[in-house]
Amino acid sequence: MHPNTEGILESSLYVTDLARSVSFYKKIFGFEVIGDFGERGCAMKAGKRHVLLLFKKGGSLNIVSPHDGDGELHLAFAIGADELTRWGAWLAENGITVEETQAWKLGGHSLYFRDPDRHLLEVATPGVWTIY
Repeated sequence: MHPNTEGILESSLYVTDLARSVSFYKKIFGFEVIGDFGERGCAMKAGKRHVLLLFKKGGSLNIVSPHDGDGELHLAFAIGADELTRWGAWLAENGITVEETQAWKLGGHSLYFRDPDRHLLEVATPGVWTIY
């Protein structure tokens, strides 16, 4: 039998302008920096037990590190059902376009939008998956 995990601890995004991305995630999500890797990147508290790592694209190439990536990635953030309308208004207030809204078969709802590096972000209410 396989050993257990307790879920995903870290997720990484690779960005072109670290300061711009940190500012975006602080302002839009309220995330705080909990680890500073200098020009290479940082760690942000993205929930009770989740860390969002922001790495400068190509910032790890001069050191021995497996951290680098490219392309537009996707992350979804859990929100309460009563927060969906507030999120829509908050994004509009901050000039962020909601690219898609989705009503899921299990009763959940999602809003999709982009960060400054065009990573596709989602805020999702319970009822998106059988486990959430």
